[in-house]
Amino acid sequence: MDSAGWKTWAEGASSGLGAGMAVIPYVLLRHYRKLKLSDQETLLLIHLISFKQVEQKDFPTLEELQEVTGASAQSIAQSLQKLLKAGLISIDEELDELRNIQYERYNLSGLYDKLGRLLAAQEKNRPSSQSRDKQQQMDGQEEGHNLFVVFEKEFGRPLSPMECETISGWIDQDRYPEELIRMALKEAVFAGKVHFRYIDRILLEWSRNRVKTANDAKAYTQRFRSGGRA
Repeated sequence: MDSAGWKTWAEGASSGLGAGMAVIPYVLLRHYRKLKLSDQETLLLIHLISFKQVEQKDFPTLEELQEVTGASAQSIAQSLQKLLKAGLISIDEELDELRNIQYERYNLSGLYDKLGRLLAAQEKNRPSSQSRDKQQQMDGQEEGHNLFVVFEKEFGRPLSPMECETISGWIDQDRYPEELIRMALKEAVFAGKVHFRYIDRILLEWSRNRVKTANDAKAYTQRFRSGGRA
């Protein structure tokens, strides 16, 4: 291949890289040792995520995992067994009714559940940035922890790492009071739109209208439902 051809190939490969990107939870890269994972086990999880997202392969073979990790089949099998035993992954059996074929797939919901709870535990132990007395600090920390539990109960499932980060962002970056976040969640439940994008829109609208407390939110909501706004 001449220099012009190589340059064209390189430019094409560069432009195509974006189409083959996998989304890896940063909390996994940052805190995998807290889950007692080795580098090899973490890399294996990353490849399982990548196979699913990029190649739509829910159950890559040992040979395919060998090719991308460079580890032996025995080593990969041992790592998979450890991940299964730890509840980080599971294997689901599915039935393709159209073709009457039974197949298997790796389920990573256990990993995402543990990562979400790890974020929740960090939020619980995060020191308050505001000046409060000791009792208020204890109450605030307990409320911050329970906030994740409240969301999990309303959603009827464990929160994903991204959803936990969203809640943390509302508290730490947007500085929304936790009682206001609870009120926004209640409004979303009342409206039958229990998803994070809708809750975020509620909080943004309240912020624009200087709604800062639960009482403010109640008054604003009553005016909104009666057809009037401040």
